[in-house]
Amino acid sequence: MGWIENRNGKTSSAPQSCGLQLLSGIMKRVLLLLPTTSYRNEAFIAAGKKVGVEMITAADYCHRLAPGWGLDPIRAVHFDRPGEALDVVLRSLKHKPDAVLAVDDPGLELAALLNERLGLAANLPEAVRRVRDKLSFRQMQKEGGLLCPDFRHLPSDADPAELLSRLKWPVVVKARRLSGSRGVIRADNAQAYLQAVSWVKGIQNKADRDAADLGLVVEGFIPGREYALESILDHGKLNTLAWFDKPDPLDGPYFEETIYVTPSRLPNRTQEEIHHAVQHACRLAGLVTGPVHAEMRVNDEGVWLLEVAARSIGGLCGITLNHVLGITLEELILRHALNEPVELSASREGAGVMMIPIPRRGIYRGVRNLGSVLEVPGITGIRITAQAGQIIAPPPDGASYLGFIFSLCANPAEAEMALRLAHTRLLFDIQPEYKVQESISEH
Repeated sequence: MGWIENRNGKTSSAPQSCGLQLLSGIMKRVLLLLPTTSYRNEAFIAAGKKVGVEMITAADYCHRLAPGWGLDPIRAVHFDRPGEALDVVLRSLKHKPDAVLAVDDPGLELAALLNERLGLAANLPEAVRRVRDKLSFRQMQKEGGLLCPDFRHLPSDADPAELLSRLKWPVVVKARRLSGSRGVIRADNAQAYLQAVSWVKGIQNKADRDAADLGLVVEGFIPGREYALESILDHGKLNTLAWFDKPDPLDGPYFEETIYVTPSRLPNRTQEEIHHAVQHACRLAGLVTGPVHAEMRVNDEGVWLLEVAARSIGGLCGITLNHVLGITLEELILRHALNEPVELSASREGAGVMMIPIPRRGIYRGVRNLGSVLEVPGITGIRITAQAGQIIAPPPDGASYLGFIFSLCANPAEAEMALRLAHTRLLFDIQPEYKVQESISEH
């Protein structure tokens, strides 16, 4: 299912290609690391065409199937083996790029290694690793004086029951390097904790090649409402692009995100406290340039950082910022990497996105009433990203959404209401993963 847009709305879909343009007679080159599962590959490629750069793309297609598909080695790179992948990519490059960018989490460490080897201005690999690993991130927070919950490392071969006497309920069990809400479970007692450890360990074993060496993180649950900050680092200075409210409570036991709305309704003083905490975390980690997506909880004790990622907001949520910034987020990131000036617009209208939640595990078959969604005032578009026949699952197992709904209204409250109303109009067909054979009684 593709992109469906409200032609009467105020925003548009992904940017249209305007052809390649020469910059001072020399076309710059950008190496893009494109995970095959990323929602954002097309948006970055479209942004590259608009900026007018030569795009060199590396991907992580299966190395066993790629030769039969006629793909070059650079199209079958192991992003999760960055040391090995570094040599493959360097051997495949015919010309030195002007920038190397990872589109999403899987390629971040490889991009950092490539930039370092090529002598390009970028974050060092150890800085990227520090914030991508939830255990290292918590250790950094504790040592750097940032608010941080009590946390413990549970090695893969350890008996989880050994931690019971030292835990204060509720706790949250986390996989070390998975993004979003995947592999994150709240436990309110000993039984739930032991079940959560087994569950998260199974998720991490399937998703991370290094699972046996990583273990899990067990930390205290942080009460409060969640928010997000989208920003970009320039020579170590954190520049705010947008604040997001997450109006739905995220109290567990699983933590499926749904709605992001901008601008935030947080008081200016709280926004300043968040900005200071994220800037401090970036300095502690050694991040100095490029996009930063941070998520945090706020309560009476202050700002508690959940994540500071050396990338931009995930999924298709960045489309929400097209109107806010005046350009696409992907174009902004490309121009920044190439050290090109960017002029941004400022809008106080309310913009929002709903990551359409997956109600249950099963086989996605389709959706009805898409047209009625676009009749909701303020809805500017909807994109269904799930494919017919795809096995889908909500967090903590799942790593995707059914799709995304976008809104643009006079204020954030109206943008939020439009998203909620639009979602109620959708009817999804999700069939059981395994059809149960009904018994026929004999009469």
